[in-house]
Amino acid sequence: MSFASSWQNKKIMKQNRLLQFLITVVSDLFSVAFKELKSVFSDAGVIIFFIVVPLAYPMLYAFIYNNEVVREVPMVVVDENQSAESRDFIRRMDAAPDLHVVSHCADINEAKEQLRLKNAYGVLLIPESFSRNIATGRQSVVSLYSDMSSLLFYKAMLITASEVSLDMGKKIRVSQQQLLTEEQSMRQTTPVRYESVAMYNPQSGFASFLVPAILVLLLQQTLLLGVGMLTGTRRNPSNHTFPIEFEHKRFIGTFRIVAGKAFTYLIIYAVMCVWVLRIVPSIFSFPMIGHPTDLMLFLLPYLLAAIFFAITLSGLVRDRETPMLLFVFTSVPLIFLSGVSWPQAAIPEGWRWFSYLFPSTFGVQGFLKINTMGADFWQVKTEYLALWLQTAVYFGTACLTYHYFLKK
Repeated sequence: MSFASSWQNKKIMKQNRLLQFLITVVSDLFSVAFKELKSVFSDAGVIIFFIVVPLAYPMLYAFIYNNEVVREVPMVVVDENQSAESRDFIRRMDAAPDLHVVSHCADINEAKEQLRLKNAYGVLLIPESFSRNIATGRQSVVSLYSDMSSLLFYKAMLITASEVSLDMGKKIRVSQQQLLTEEQSMRQTTPVRYESVAMYNPQSGFASFLVPAILVLLLQQTLLLGVGMLTGTRRNPSNHTFPIEFEHKRFIGTFRIVAGKAFTYLIIYAVMCVWVLRIVPSIFSFPMIGHPTDLMLFLLPYLLAAIFFAITLSGLVRDRETPMLLFVFTSVPLIFLSGVSWPQAAIPEGWRWFSYLFPSTFGVQGFLKINTMGADFWQVKTEYLALWLQTAVYFGTACLTYHYFLKK
């Protein structure tokens, strides 16, 4: 009887110790989270990266590219042929919605001057042999020069010139087949009718194509800058606060420090995600056909991976200015490595494997598949599992980073 009572008492004591341990862990987590929250909102620089930039930058990017496509791009013409065919080509170019012929220049030097003065953003050069080559059945070349200050200008001119060339080519072939009826001529020139449909981006707009990817990357980059700035402030010799101490004068382990900080950042960025990835695209009518629940489930590992990734890289920071030097320049390369502005199939294998180190690579791909293309959750399982793997790996490296801080 006494043995059973003793065993029961030991069991109760173990349960009490376990309960006390859990209470201590939860208390420590909230203590770290509360202290980190105060640090965030007492630092103007961190507020800029955590709050102001996520609020302002999406509106700025979306507003700049709100028109999606450019219309009536001013262009000058150098017509060295001065024939009916060349005038027809120019007329067709001017009639297109994307271009507007503002002037005819005597030579290419005068046209270059118009580009330099920004009176035009492109030059169409029709050579002297244009109509002669057409009459003799040879290929005729038309030169197009574009101001590359904006790729949208180049896109508008190239697409318009290509469509006009194809349309004129059909007309010339029909005119050369005098013995055929109109229907037979159309069959000869266009044996297969086709229609171009831009999937997931009906208006072929630049904003719908690129801005959603930029918004996803923005979350990771602001985390890198904000967390790095907090760490740099603490590691500054004049404001050295490592290791982390609390009022009860007891050290808190690395696991609880990292988890508590991550909880603070997760709460802040959960709110920012709603603004950046839902409200702003809705205001500017970007494609949004994904299910909100799928997006929430997918963004959870992305935010966690980005947070632990930022905490890990904060180990490289020595002062408040270091994050600006280390992380800001990476934004443009990461957009290319994400496989949006440059197709993943065309990225060299070495760079493609390097891109897998960054949460933004899987985050951008998965977000676009769900939100823009309407993919089901199982269709992004590769990206989803990869983000959870990154979360586990970077949580471990973040703990090692803070273990080094505490040990030092």
